[in-house]
Amino acid sequence: MEHVLDNFFLKIPEPQQSTLLFLRHFFSQEMNLQESWKFNTPFYYYKEKWFCYLSYSVKRKHEIYIGFVRGHLVEAPNLVSEGRKQIKVYRIDPSKDIDVKDLKKITALLKKTY
Repeated sequence: MEHVLDNFFLKIPEPQQSTLLFLRHFFSQEMNLQESWKFNTPFYYYKEKWFCYLSYSVKRKHEIYIGFVRGHLVEAPNLVSEGRKQIKVYRIDPSKDIDVKDLKKITALLKKTY
C-alpha cells in the first residue's frame, strides 16, 4: 500500500507535488493520522474512522483540496460544502503558503467530533 501512495505523490508535477507532500507529512506526522489508500486517493484516519482525504485533479487545472469527512459539524471560514451534505472542503493554492495555523485549528475542531 505504501508503494501505491508513494507513486501517487511522485507522479504529480510541481508545485502541486510539493504541496501534497507537505500535506501528507502534516496529516500523518504532525496530526498523527493514519494514512491509507482508498478510492485512488490518500485517506487519513483518526480513531480508525475516516477523517479526511487529499484530492488532486488534473482535469480541473491541477486543483488541490482537502475533504474533511465530518466537515458539516464545524464552522470555519475556509471550509466550504459546495453542495455536499457531509463533507466540507478546504481549497489549497499551490502558489501560496498554506495557512498551517488555520489547518491545525480546523483539524483540532474536527478531532473533537470523534
